[in-house]
Amino acid sequence: MMDSRDQRILSELQTDSRLTMQELAERVGMSSSACWRRVRSLEESGIIERYAVIANPRKAGFGLSSIVHISLARHEQKNVDNFIREVLRHPEVLECFATSGEADFYLRVVVEDIDAYNRFLDNFIFRLPGVSQVRSNIVLKAIKSDTALPFRV
Repeated sequence: MMDSRDQRILSELQTDSRLTMQELAERVGMSSSACWRRVRSLEESGIIERYAVIANPRKAGFGLSSIVHISLARHEQKNVDNFIREVLRHPEVLECFATSGEADFYLRVVVEDIDAYNRFLDNFIFRLPGVSQVRSNIVLKAIKSDTALPFRV
């Protein structure tokens, strides 16, 4: 169970994961060694999964972003397993969610342009066995895009 200090540490690291342990400790009001032990514990417990850089997709050359709604014809386990395995192999799929409601899966996909998106659909999505329906929503602009969990610290 996380306490308020753990939440403060996570909040600071989500804002800037490049902080030194000394800087982090000062921001959360702890000694460096106590802060290091807590960070290490958060890593070992899996609460901190990894550290990452957040790149701007458009500035990095990925000018088209899409939310793809996918429905499977039948929910046979082999079709589901194959779909998940193939999605994990494609780096242009940034996120994949199994959902209830209209679609079985929602993907967030980034590619260079509309031609690359068409190739992604033709060469990958449309060839997957069991896929019965695909709907795309092209992202016109990002209103909010965040990765930080909303700790109340």
